[in-house]
Amino acid sequence: MQVQGMKKFLTIPLLLAGGLLLASYGTGAASMSQGSELAMLASLRKGEWSLKFRDGSAPQKLCVRTGAELLQLRHAGNRCSQYVVEDLAGKVTVQYTCTGSGYGRTSIRRETSGLVQIESQGIAENAPFQFLAEARYTGPC
Repeated sequence: MQVQGMKKFLTIPLLLAGGLLLASYGTGAASMSQGSELAMLASLRKGEWSLKFRDGSAPQKLCVRTGAELLQLRHAGNRCSQYVVEDLAGKVTVQYTCTGSGYGRTSIRRETSGLVQIESQGIAENAPFQFLAEARYTGPC
């Protein structure tokens, strides 16, 4: 009898906490597959961007058409599911999973429409990766 009373005592707070968690979860991040557009990325200049990696890796060039190209630099060209963790006026964070290819989490901070700072980490080609990079608009593609 006391066990049943204890179950009821524990169940109600857990249900309330779960409801609060779901309510806060629903107001925050959104799945990219639901058509969520990241306004900050869309506001970036379209054209060729130069990526300079902080670890001294060779610079890369990238043609940016939507801004989303900057999210999956280690999984470029892969079809991945994306989940928006943070979508602010000056910063976005997206977590993504590429079935069979790995996953990653990328944060992009906008300094101007032609300059962003990128931080990314995850698993690609069965190995971990982590990098910091500066991406700068250089002209048309």
